[in-house]
Amino acid sequence: MIIATQFKEGTIFINENGQIVQVIEYQHHRKSQARAVVRVKLRNMETGSVIETSYRPEDKFKDVMVEKRPKMYMYSDAKMAYFMDNTSYEQVGVPLEKLGDMTRLLVENMNVEGLYLNEKFFNILMPPNVVLEVVETVPGIRGDSASNVTKTAKLSTGIEVRVPLFVNQGDKVRVDTRTVQYIERVTE
Repeated sequence: MIIATQFKEGTIFINENGQIVQVIEYQHHRKSQARAVVRVKLRNMETGSVIETSYRPEDKFKDVMVEKRPKMYMYSDAKMAYFMDNTSYEQVGVPLEKLGDMTRLLVENMNVEGLYLNEKFFNILMPPNVVLEVVETVPGIRGDSASNVTKTAKLSTGIEVRVPLFVNQGDKVRVDTRTVQYIERVTE
C-alpha cells in the first residue's frame, strides 16, 4: 500500500477507480484552517489521458509492481509506435492513443523504459527531458530582454513550446517530457 503523502513523480499505483495511473506532478497543499490535501496530476497508463485530482494525505492506494526494460524508439506509422527491446532485439508496437502526448516528444533511436505488468508490455516511461532542435521561430528583438518575455518555437518533432527571446532557429533546447516546457538552451 502507498499513502498519498508518499507520492513522487513517476510513482505508479491503482487509483480509486481501479485504473493504473502514474504521478506526473504532485503538491502537498494546506491552507491556514483547512484540511491538508495532496494535489496530483496523473497519467492513465492504459489510455494516456491526463487528469488532475486531489486526495487526503491519509488516503491509501495499491501500488503496482512494474518491471522496467530498456527499449529504443524506432518509428511510428499512422496508428502505432514501434520499440525495440535492447537485449532481445524484439520489436513491439504500442497504439499512439495509448502513449498520449508522449508521441510528440519521441525521436528516432531514443532510449526509453518499457513498462511490463505481469510480463506484458503495456506502456513506456520517457526520460525526464529530451534535446530537440528549433526548426522555426521569429527572431528576438534586441532590447526586449529586460523581462521574462518568451516567444513560440516549433521543434524538430513538430511541437511548439515557449522559449526565451535569445533562442534562435537551429539552436538545440532541452524540453521537460512531463510538462512539455522549455528548460534550457543546449550548447555542444
